[in-house]
Amino acid sequence: MDVKSLIRSIPNYPKPGIIFRDITTLWQDARGFRRAVDELVWPYAGDRIDKVVGIEARGFILGGAVAHQLSVGFVPVRKKGKLPWQTEQQEYELEYGTDVMEIHQDAIVAGENVLIVDDLLATGGTAEAAVKLIRRMAGEIVGAAFIVELPALGGRERLDTLGIRVRSLCQFEGD
Repeated sequence: MDVKSLIRSIPNYPKPGIIFRDITTLWQDARGFRRAVDELVWPYAGDRIDKVVGIEARGFILGGAVAHQLSVGFVPVRKKGKLPWQTEQQEYELEYGTDVMEIHQDAIVAGENVLIVDDLLATGGTAEAAVKLIRRMAGEIVGAAFIVELPALGGRERLDTLGIRVRSLCQFEGD
């Protein structure tokens, strides 16, 4: 079974010229979802991981499953205003403008090893914001894992410059 074959491509969504990579079709397939989670987990088997950070919103689904498999805690990184307690904030760039990601101030303890998980790596803006938040809290990032990577958008290179080891299960050319 090829994980990539279970991902639906939707042309001209959310705007003309974009091909949206819809992983809900992967999640609907029990064996495919299990395989994707296993493939995200296995490279880190034997590594000390204390927390999995999932990036809003699809990263919550994957991150929760990965954290469960690794028997570690799960931490959500959310858009501004969604977390109910004291937060650290990190601004990041969008195609037009900026946005802010947040994490609870007590979510990561200094020295904890953290794995970042999200569904898709495109430009790397939200992943970079997560990296900066985790580092501000003195967490050690062991890697970042994604189901889909869009290499043409440069996210891997962006994370490479931060010293982050990136793993993706499949790649789609173009954007």
